[in-house]
Order: sequence, then structure tokens, then C-alpha cells
Amino acid sequence: MRSATAGTQYDPVVGTFGRAVAKPVVIFAATAVLVQCASSPPPAESTPPPTTTTTQTTTAAAPSPPTTTPPPPPKVLPVTAADLGESWRPGCPLGPERLRRIEIDHLGMDLQTHRGELVVHEDLVPEVIEIFEELREARYPIEKMRTPDDYPGAEDELSMRDNNTSAFNCRDIPGSGNWSHHAYGRAIDINPLINPYIDNAGDLQPANAAPYLDRTRIDPGLLHADDPAVRVFTDRGWTWGGDWQNPKDYQHFEKPE
Repeated sequence: MRSATAGTQYDPVVGTFGRAVAKPVVIFAATAVLVQCASSPPPAESTPPPTTTTTQTTTAAAPSPPTTTPPPPPKVLPVTAADLGESWRPGCPLGPERLRRIEIDHLGMDLQTHRGELVVHEDLVPEVIEIFEELREARYPIEKMRTPDDYPGAEDELSMRDNNTSAFNCRDIPGSGNWSHHAYGRAIDINPLINPYIDNAGDLQPANAAPYLDRTRIDPGLLHADDPAVRVFTDRGWTWGGDWQNPKDYQHFEKPE
């Protein structure tokens, strides 16, 4: 066994001689460097401050509702014999001075608004205006509404065949010799082609109305018992010819004095 010489020292762990200081110092220094490197985390990346996004909300203005032009108000005018044309003649039971022409809007079969005219007794003017305004609001259609003097000779048959709604016409009740309430401006015929007159003898007026004797039809403007268009008259005391037994006069409403 070699004796220990100066500068060496026995290492009881490894069982040999070596330099007592140099080797452990190198290992410790290296280890220290490694520990220092391992224990020092890299500097944290700087995080930019949060960005705040401002959203500007714009509220769109609501569109304006469509404007509806109200219908022009009814117009009431006095009439003269010249205004009435062939619908009046001397000897009629009522003079023109007791009659008034009403110009009023109504709904047509095309569902558009039309201006029509009726001549009625002066006492019935406010009520007739109310009736026809209610008919329009209920969207009951009327084919046309012209005074009978628009037809040659103010002939009622021609007016009815044209499905023309009318009121005053100085005429009698056919076959009776008595004046019709139309001669007093106290009767109105509504859509007469599709609401015809028929009696037990088979007298049909107008003559072209045979298809409309079937009262189960539901054509626009065709009148049935208790229809709103019937009640606007009967609720005011008018009589409807559709309630009669003989004749049946589905077009006819009257209000005698």
C-alpha cells in the first residue's frame, strides 16, 4: 500500500487517492451554475394592456306608417226638374224641391272605392248617409250607383239589368196603378241584377236575373236574411222586400212616412 504523499488525500468514499479540493470544487461550481440556470425562469413576456373596443349602437328610426287619405265627405245637393231628367215629370207625387242628391263613396265589386249618387227624400238624407257609410265600412260591394236618368227614358229595367243601385224614380208599381215608394224618394234598390224581383206569376225583374233566383249562392253583393247589409236598413226601421211572401223583392228597401 502506498503511503499518502503531500498534496494527496484518501477519499474514503471512492477508496482511492486524489486531489482533496480541486475536483469537488469544479463539480460544485458546475452544479451551482446549472442550478442557477435552472432556477432562473426566463423573464415573462410583457402582456400588452387589454384593448377596449367601443361599439357605437345606432338605432334606426322606425318607418312612418303609410298615410291613408280619408274619403271625401258625402255631398248633399238640391235638385231641379232639369237635374232629374226623365226620372221626374209633371204629375209626380213629389216635387224636386223635396228631393236631395247625395254623392257618396262606396266599395265596388273590384274592391276599389268609387263615388256614387242617389236621389232620396230630404227627410231621409242623414239616415241614408249613415247606411251607406256602414255598408262601405262593412266592405259590402255595390256594382255601381247612378241616378236612373243616366238610362234612356229613365227605364228601370235597363238600370236593373246593369246592376245599378238607385233610389228615386217617378214610377208606379207595375200592374197596380199605385205609386211606388221610389216615386217619393223613400225606396232604394241594391244590386238589382243579383237581387231580383220575382212574383208567383213568374214575373222576373230584371229579365236577365234567372241565375240569381238560387238564393243559396254566395256571390259578392248578393243579399240574404240577417246579413249585416240587410240589418243596416232593417235596424233603422226599413222594410226589406226579401222578407215578403209574394212578391219577393230581394233588391228593395223602403221606409214610408
